Amino acid sequence: MLLIADSGSTKCDWMLIQDNAESLSFNTMGFNPYFHNEAVISNAIRQNTAMCAFADQVSMLFLYSAGCSSKELKLVVERALRSVFPKANIYVDHDLIGAAFATWDDTPAITGILGTGSNSCFFDGDIVKQANNGLGLGYILGDEGSGSWYGKILLRQYLANALPEELHTILRDEYKLNRETIVEGVYMKPHANVYLASFMKVLSDNKDNEWVQESVNKGMAEFIRTHVQVYKNYQRVPTHMIGSIAYNFEDNLRKVGETMGLQVGTIIQKPIFGLVNYHMKHHFQKK
Repeated sequence: MLLIADSGSTKCDWMLIQDNAESLSFNTMGFNPYFHNEAVISNAIRQNTAMCAFADQVSMLFLYSAGCSSKELKLVVERALRSVFPKANIYVDHDLIGAAFATWDDTPAITGILGTGSNSCFFDGDIVKQANNGLGLGYILGDEGSGSWYGKILLRQYLANALPEELHTILRDEYKLNRETIVEGVYMKPHANVYLASFMKVLSDNKDNEWVQESVNKGMAEFIRTHVQVYKNYQRVPTHMIGSIAYNFEDNLRKVGETMGLQVGTIIQKPIFGLVNYHMKHHFQKK
């Protein structure tokens, strides 16, 4: 059996391809070796007992995860997977590699991620290349246009009493936010990037708000400047996008991209189905 997984910092999607080519889908919490150790990752996987019922039958496992940016970090995830799937040949790589594979249509392209975090790469079907000296800088120094990036802006404006009254009221009354709860969520509890990105629901539920539209457009422009226009050929190849922010604000992304000279191509929320198609086409049909 073949098992393919894509993990962001919030959620991990799994697809099990059985010998008769039928597939089963599963979900677990997302994991990132920057924040989660081997025990946390393996325990999170074991909580999905339906998937783990097939553990001894999995012969090949491809997993693409946020944070797998070095050999050492990949090994953290690999060891966790091996403890659950002992008979599998295991391949672990960065979620950006998975994004490139998931959007590959036999045409060289830039692929960007706009979810909890943000990043980009260029893929020509052979080598995945990155600008900006490698991977993104994370939610503190980077992640432009991501959920955590928007969350920081929203909470900062809320604390400064600079939000439109409608949005301020939502955060105060529905989310029960004050300075103490925000400081605790950002500085004292783990996974601040996920906490910040959780407030994207406020923006998604209020897309017609003028402040939301202006903020989203600014974030899209900042992402494009930082992560797309750094490629010299960005105007000559399509830019595909993956992630909940790109998917939920597709109209904004396409409009801003057009004004900045982009050929915005495919936009998908989850790469898992594209990953299944890629691996079935490139690794298994040839056998």
